[in-house]
Amino acid sequence: MQPVRFGQAEFEYDSVKKGARVAYALWFVCGIFGGHRFYLGDTGRSIAMLFTLGGLGVWTLIDVFFVGRRVHTINRTRRAAIMARHGIVEP
Repeated sequence: MQPVRFGQAEFEYDSVKKGARVAYALWFVCGIFGGHRFYLGDTGRSIAMLFTLGGLGVWTLIDVFFVGRRVHTINRTRRAAIMARHGIVEP
């Protein structure tokens, strides 16, 4: 039963995880409007970027260094929540 539950949890995680390539592509195309932040679920920051044009471009340039780390953090948090919901404890 445990391998089936783990497989279901992995499938659920695969359907909600975010991709760094997509986030960087959105940063490149519409970073000044906060598109990459909307994709990652950072609604408050993305609205602030939208109305200030990415902090006049400053936030947008700084974000290039933080997008990958943010994707990793979001994916780790989502995976932990999904595994906990399925009763799987990971070290």
